[in-house]
Amino acid sequence: MSAEGMIIPRTGIGLDVHAFAAEGEARQLWVGGLFWPGERGLAGHSDGDPVAHAAADALFSAAGIGDLGTHFGTDRPEFAGASGVTLLAEAARIVRAAGFEIGNIAVQFVANRPKFGPRREESQQVLSDAAGAPVSVTATTSDGLGFTGRGEGISAVATALVYPRLTELAG
Repeated sequence: MSAEGMIIPRTGIGLDVHAFAAEGEARQLWVGGLFWPGERGLAGHSDGDPVAHAAADALFSAAGIGDLGTHFGTDRPEFAGASGVTLLAEAARIVRAAGFEIGNIAVQFVANRPKFGPRREESQQVLSDAAGAPVSVTATTSDGLGFTGRGEGISAVATALVYPRLTELAG
């Protein structure tokens, strides 16, 4: 809280990148909390959902309590294959337990596929429900540049706004 008695929000940034799984590897594609049938899946310790992972990482960054690897890293076998939605919900719980409330999360992912626009509202609802706060998702391509442009994987960047709970400020 500032000298004027105002709550000062905190912002965080999260980034997540996953390569597509090797040809023939049986992995489902999960992006933005949604299953994308008929699409090649992403490699990763969990389900590889870069949108949900970037959102969770942004929450941890905003609260100043580590990152995705700190809480759900490969040294935590119980999270192998975990849903990105589950990780986002757990990240939100951890952030709230640390004395913060969540204002919102905004995520942009970069990929040639899947075609996101038709399922944007569905994704935003699933992620908002998991976080217990508004989550907006946008998508873009990289105009053929880099690994996303070559269709080798998907990246996502997120920002989150959190603020200290009033009860934490009073104590």
